[in-house]
Parts: sequence; structure tokens; C-alpha cells
Amino acid sequence: MQVSLEQVTKENYEAVCDLDVTEEQQDYVATNMWSLVEAMFNEGYETRAICVHQRPVGFLMWVKESMEKVSIWRFMVDQHHQQQGIGRIALNLALEQIKQSPGLQQIEICYNPKNPVAKDFYASFGFVEVGMDEEGEDMLAVIQL
Repeated sequence: MQVSLEQVTKENYEAVCDLDVTEEQQDYVATNMWSLVEAMFNEGYETRAICVHQRPVGFLMWVKESMEKVSIWRFMVDQHHQQQGIGRIALNLALEQIKQSPGLQQIEICYNPKNPVAKDFYASFGFVEVGMDEEGEDMLAVIQL
């Protein structure tokens, strides 16, 4: 399976917007359309289509909070492509790209603490839980570089 991270472009943004998670996951993930709008109007936001054989099957967005810190704000794989290892490959690719940022010291991600899969999944990449975010809604986990 050939998984890649591609720029979101005029040619593929509709396919990215059409991707969706399962009904049970709806409360855990913002829509891709909203994320693309956020990225369009805010500096330092990076978006990528997760593609299998050049076809979008997922979405990632990360934000450069400072020279030292990048936050992964969005990460989803379409409901029809889950449980195939695509998310694991895509997150590895994203972390490789993010780590190329000069001066980077920390990568963080937040997730709903009620999400039964998130803690173990992110821990397998080296993310360590550090407590709830500023709003007290999501668990914050970090990789220190």
C-alpha cells in the first residue's frame, strides 16, 4: 500500500472535504472543510491530504505555535479506510516532516480523553500525556525532542 502526504490543492480539496469518520467518532474530529478554511486564513497552518495511491483517504493539519513547538490539530482517516494501518503510516510521515523544522523542541497533540483508542495509539509514537489542555476538555500529550 502506497501511503503519502500530499498538499491540499484545487484538484483534491473536494475529495478531502467529502471524507468522514464513523458516527461514533463525529464528536472527536472537526470537519475537514472547517480545517481548510482555518488554514487559509491563518499563518503557520499546514494541511495535508493522506493519500493511498494518490487518492485522498484522510487529512492532517498541524500548526507552528512557535519556533520551538508544533501542534497537530487535526488527524483523521475516512471511515471506509480505517483499521488498515493508514493512520499509523501517515502520522509517521507527518512527524518526519514536522521534525525538519529548525529549532523544534516539542510536538504536541490533544485528544478527547474519552476516545478509547487515542491514548495507546499516540503513546506508541512517543507522545506522553502531560494533563488536560487549557480549556480542560482535551488530554494534551507531547513529544520532547
